Amino acid sequence: MAEASIENVSDTAFWIAHYRAVETERTDALFHDSLAGLLAGERGKEIARGMPRPAMTAWTVAIRTHIIDEYIRFAVAQGADTVLNLGAGLDTRPYRMELPASLLWIEADYAAMIEFKEQRLSGQTPHCQLERVKLDLSNRSEREELFSKAKTRAKKLLILTEGLVPYLTVEQAGSLADDLHGLEPACYWISDYFVPAIFKYRRRMMKDKMKNAPFRFNPPDWFAFFETHGWRCKEMRYLAEEGKRVKRPIQLSLFLKALVGIRGLFTPAERRQAFRRFAGYALLERASKA
Repeated sequence: MAEASIENVSDTAFWIAHYRAVETERTDALFHDSLAGLLAGERGKEIARGMPRPAMTAWTVAIRTHIIDEYIRFAVAQGADTVLNLGAGLDTRPYRMELPASLLWIEADYAAMIEFKEQRLSGQTPHCQLERVKLDLSNRSEREELFSKAKTRAKKLLILTEGLVPYLTVEQAGSLADDLHGLEPACYWISDYFVPAIFKYRRRMMKDKMKNAPFRFNPPDWFAFFETHGWRCKEMRYLAEEGKRVKRPIQLSLFLKALVGIRGLFTPAERRQAFRRFAGYALLERASKA
């Protein structure tokens, strides 16, 4: 059996950072991340070489990053004074985005990831107030301590969990959602969205590549799950639709384009729309629990 490209969930941060660097080099880049290559390093390139469908991954990372950037700008414009970035990985938004100097940005991740990031970015200056916290988010007592401190410091809080929730079980995600709902200053939460078919696709296409970091969050009804835990979807941006909007359509081979075109002639409109909405990013807002 081939050796897995991903040794643990933290490795996905190097993989994604590599594709942020790839996007930055494009003449029509949707964003610029001059620090992505520094963080991804050879490990990011190595992982990318070992994974299938690199063009699809590059496209997905570009569109998802663009969507989340716009959500953050919206939340800040609405008065968010604190961002709590859980499972922050190698995110560089405090450095590359034009953010208010008064904004407090708190990153939380495993100690090894935080230490690596601090060492690589030691000479860089963020645009906002940046703090990093070493913790294991699965440790509820550590998590509650972080949330308790954030609760006293924020007036209006934005939560970011880019690439985190899919790796949690439904039970773990529910526990996290409940704890975040208990944060009274919390107003918005940015989270990943995938239809169940994505899980089958990953198992088929990735095979043993992602066996050490499988997707596990697969509730019967994604929207109902979050509503039950007190989070209502304010806005959803689907990757394919957003890609079309920003003139960066989904990357398919000529064969697949032809196949999709032919099948589209015989596929009902509802199924075509469902296909276009296979994945996206949600801006959730805190509400009453269902």
